[in-house]
Amino acid sequence: MVGWGAAPSGQGRKPAPRAQQVAASEPLREPPTLKNLSSVPGIVEVNLTAAPARLQLVPGGPRVSVWAYNGSIPGPTLDVHEGDSVIVHFRNELPEMTTVHWHGLHVPNDMDGSPLNPVPPGGSYTYTFRISPGSAGTYWYHPHPDRRTTYQVAMGLYGGLIIRSAHDPLAERGIPERLLILTDNRFNPDGSIAFPDSQSIQAEIDLENGREGNVLFVNGQVAPTIPIRPGEVQRWRIVNASAARVYRMAIPGQSMIHVGSDGGLFEHPREVKELLLADAGRVEVLVRGEEPAGRTVALEDLPYDRYMPQTRPVDWDSTRTVLWLSETAGPPAPRVETPSELRPVPPTDTTHVANRRVIVMSQGLIDQKRMDLNRVDIRARLGTTEIWEVQNVVGMDHPFHVHGLQFQVLDRDGKPEPYRSWKDLVNVPKHSSVRIVLRFADYPGKWMYHCHILDHEDAGMMGILELTR
Repeated sequence: MVGWGAAPSGQGRKPAPRAQQVAASEPLREPPTLKNLSSVPGIVEVNLTAAPARLQLVPGGPRVSVWAYNGSIPGPTLDVHEGDSVIVHFRNELPEMTTVHWHGLHVPNDMDGSPLNPVPPGGSYTYTFRISPGSAGTYWYHPHPDRRTTYQVAMGLYGGLIIRSAHDPLAERGIPERLLILTDNRFNPDGSIAFPDSQSIQAEIDLENGREGNVLFVNGQVAPTIPIRPGEVQRWRIVNASAARVYRMAIPGQSMIHVGSDGGLFEHPREVKELLLADAGRVEVLVRGEEPAGRTVALEDLPYDRYMPQTRPVDWDSTRTVLWLSETAGPPAPRVETPSELRPVPPTDTTHVANRRVIVMSQGLIDQKRMDLNRVDIRARLGTTEIWEVQNVVGMDHPFHVHGLQFQVLDRDGKPEPYRSWKDLVNVPKHSSVRIVLRFADYPGKWMYHCHILDHEDAGMMGILELTR
């Protein structure tokens, strides 16, 4: 069993403030779940529509124009099991083309929702794919159109995706779970979602930093409250759906048990004081209610400097409240043992490596090139394994994402990764490098790899990997 220890409480142009505190104490709401239209076991069939809507985003604020999946922000959660066959009838009622990218999923390339397969306004597309065995974990979906991803996500298009295993050691112990989708946004004085003029200084700052908002949201709420009994253990599935923000999360005075990341559970749980979650990344953690009842503590976003010095926000070093954890009165919850073994995560075989590549990320460029949808940047063969060294040669962090597969991190700046996990995104800090190993098992075609700061992606910090037989 993993123990629970105590954690210590943790120049130039001026950009917009990084975040602000907005008081709110309503209970956390889970996003709705997509209704399965099929009665056949093993088949999940759903309808998903992207369309304009008017919703209240900030407590006490007006209803404003947004874009939403099935009328809600976040969009409804797709909840499926390993082995399920999934059918998503998607309709685009937006005034521009869009896609639905199933972030982190291993699916055929024409089902990936990349900018290579846009859905025109008024059009529809049916995404069909089978959930791979061994892929249980926390994922999400979002638009991925050419050069418009930042705008569409900021307007409200994002949702959660959970893949469940038939044998989950945490679920088998009756540990309750919550899905937490973290985002941020910024607003005009009239309450509408704010976007800078393309010729403004703020637009230049967004292009460099990536778009950050000054209001933080969890499941579309501002600083909601999660009730928890003394001794109760909850499993939190956390998705960072922000366009650029990196969260450095901690609960003052207590530790968390880190049990999983992008591609699901680890082999063994890890007790941690804090967690760093780059945009588009996911973590799974166990949180325990502490004595005494009636205590309220915050899940905090601690300062983290991911920025270029000249455009670093003036209040980047402030600590913000993400949500409140309320220790409720009542009898203590039954003791729950955290299993020491979660699931096997076998290492990817590196004895036969077909290619070793260096991928260089600079500001707005990958390998000194901008995205061209008609160009293939890397060609590889199915059934092979490659090792990529991803180098960040500039003074800000870049999160690196590969579509359509999971990889393992080998080392960071030459230091071996201390534990194995399945990843589809890895944050590469300023002036550092990360080595990853990828196995191209199946699904030929063209796949994207890119920086997941959405403004960088839209500006062309992306390449195409083509897999052939």
